[in-house]
Order: sequence, then structure tokens, then C-alpha cells
Amino acid sequence: MSDALKTRISDDTKVAMKAKDKPRLGVLRLISAAIKQREVDERIELDDGAVLGVLEKMVKQRRDSIEQYGKANRDDLIAQEQFELELIQTYLPAQLSDAEIDALIEDAVQATGAASMKDMGKLMGVLKSKLAGRADMSAVSQKIKARLN
Repeated sequence: MSDALKTRISDDTKVAMKAKDKPRLGVLRLISAAIKQREVDERIELDDGAVLGVLEKMVKQRRDSIEQYGKANRDDLIAQEQFELELIQTYLPAQLSDAEIDALIEDAVQATGAASMKDMGKLMGVLKSKLAGRADMSAVSQKIKARLN
């Protein structure tokens, strides 16, 4: 398996260090720490797919934080989280459009014969690998629910 993503993050960290770009360096170190933490916890070497999983989790955390800070009117904290979110997203594959997501959902419905909410798990299982890093899975979940109802 390839570990090109970890290499790219490591290289970008070195560039940020040399450029004395502290905000960017801080976020890159957060990413590296999250990857390393998972590797240590699970005693494995993460491949690109697993690194994408770590990055997706970090993106979700940032989105949740931005929402919470918005409710608390903490614009200073929103700005930091937004910066982190945008930097983390640069390591994710290009996001799919709504039309592309809808088409993949429709294909999965046809392939699995899903007809009701009972089939939600089956659909999510089929779609998760196709959409990894390329779509917000909570939004996909909402689309599937709307499609099945």
C-alpha cells in the first residue's frame, strides 16, 4: 500500500518549518499527531485509505466546532477552526457534486434493492468506500433517508 499522503504531509511540514509559517505548521503537526496516535493505538502503519479516515474525522470535528462556536458567537475561535478545516481539506480528494452523490446513491439503491429505512445500513456500507474523503457522510446519510422515505 502507498503512503503518499503521509509523505506529502511530512514534506509540507518541513516546508512550513523552513518558511516559519507557524499557523500552517501548527495544523500540520495536529494532522501528524492524529495519524501517529492512531498508528500507536492500533499498532499498525496507516495506508492512504486509513489516513483519509483520520482526516475525515478531523474535518468532521472542525465542522462540529464551528457550529458550536457559531452558537456561542465566538468568531475568533471560528476563524481558527475554519483555517484548520481548509488546510485539512487540501489533503482530501476533490469533493463530489450533489448530482454525482445522487447518482451513486441511485446506483447503490439499484444494486442492493434497497426499498426502506431498514436497508439504510446496507446502502451506507456500499457507499462508504466509494465516497471516502469525497463527500460529507452525514449529508449523504440525509440524502439516503430522503430517498428511502
